[in-house]
Order: sequence, then C-alpha cells, then structure tokens
Amino acid sequence: MSNNFVIIVAAGTGTRMNGKLPKQFIPLDGKPILMHTMDKFRASSTNPTIILVLSEGMQSFWEESCQAHQYQNTPHFCVGGSSRFQSVKNGIEYIQENFRQEKIGKIAVHDAARPLLSSKLIDELYEQCSEGRQAVIPAVQSSNSVRVGTQESNAAVDRQQVWLVQTPQVFIGKLIIKAYEQEESPLFTDDASVIEQMSNSIYLHPGEQQNLKITFAEDLAIAHLLLNKSST
Repeated sequence: MSNNFVIIVAAGTGTRMNGKLPKQFIPLDGKPILMHTMDKFRASSTNPTIILVLSEGMQSFWEESCQAHQYQNTPHFCVGGSSRFQSVKNGIEYIQENFRQEKIGKIAVHDAARPLLSSKLIDELYEQCSEGRQAVIPAVQSSNSVRVGTQESNAAVDRQQVWLVQTPQVFIGKLIIKAYEQEESPLFTDDASVIEQMSNSIYLHPGEQQNLKITFAEDLAIAHLLLNKSST
C-alpha cells in the first residue's frame, strides 16, 4: 500500500450552486463530479490512498451512486465537520487511527469540486514535496489587474506578485498532522494557511488554468467544455 494519501473534502453543501445536490455530486458528462476527481488520482503514478470526507447525510446517496454507475468506491471514509478545517482534521485523524505512523508519508488535501486537474500535476506535486520542501501547493499567477482595499479606498498591486491558489496541496505527513492540532482560526482559508501559522514556508508549484473549482452554475458549463476538449 502507498505511503501517500489524499484527503478529498466532499462534505460541503454547495449552496452557491442554487441546486438540490451539493456540487460534488452534480453530474458532469454522465457521472458525478466527485468520480471524475477520484479518477484523476487513481490514474496518477502516485496513486495515493484516497480518504473521502463526506457529510453524514450524503453517505448513503454516494454509495447508491457508486452502485448505479458500477463505480469502484474507496474503502476509506470519514464524516465531515462543521467547517472545512474540521473536515480536514477528521480526515487526518482517520489516517492516524487506521495506518501506522511509520507508514504515513505525504498527505495531500484536495477539493472534490476540482475534477479537471491532470494526473501529471498530481505526480509533480507529490514529487516536489520533500523534507526540503515540506509544503507544496499549486498556484497560477493572476492574468487580471488586481486592486486591494475597499470600494472607496483601494490601490493597485503588481499582479506578478499575486498568485491564485489551487489544490491538491501536498505536505509531509508529520507536518500537517502537527498543524491541525492548532485551534481553528478565521485566517485559515486553506491548508497552506494552517501550515503557515506555524512559521513554515510554502513552495508554489505552477498550477493549471483548467484546474478550476466548480462553484457557480457557470463553472459547470465551462467544466463540461474543458472535459470534452481534453478527451478529443
């Protein structure tokens, strides 16, 4: 079994999609978004052990979806928490409880609603993560002009210094385990910010423009176009 893990966070409600289903379960090209996401990790050379974090109310729905699509489910589940931080923390605790400490190498965290990343990017991130670079995250530079401040008081900043962060974010296991022993803070917007709180540096690896997070209904249409383009 691989010493590498990925916690796929799929416990969100997806309220901004204005639909009945959380966005990770919405069909994309015939099957739920989450299945596309899991397939990318399974197709990677790294092939990490998948820890799926689901809300308690969606577990039976997911299992039924796997049966309907004859899809290979993962045997490793845990219930999500009241926030993304708590959901990731639950995933980390699941790994600690079910795998020996010496078998825990690198742990990645990925948003379930990012199904368009390449398996190549996954492998590059795990490869870059090492004792010398214990926290590696994908990011792309902003192509738009950027201003910081409020509507009334703001200033332009150099967009060459602005990075748009993506997932999966990959960490040495012992580092992220330690980081998630901290108390949750409003400043924790992603896993890198949790690591950074302990004064650890973050290495930015070039991400992919196609690695968008499906958040709004318009994103689903874009994802459909990109998925069909990549398969041609």
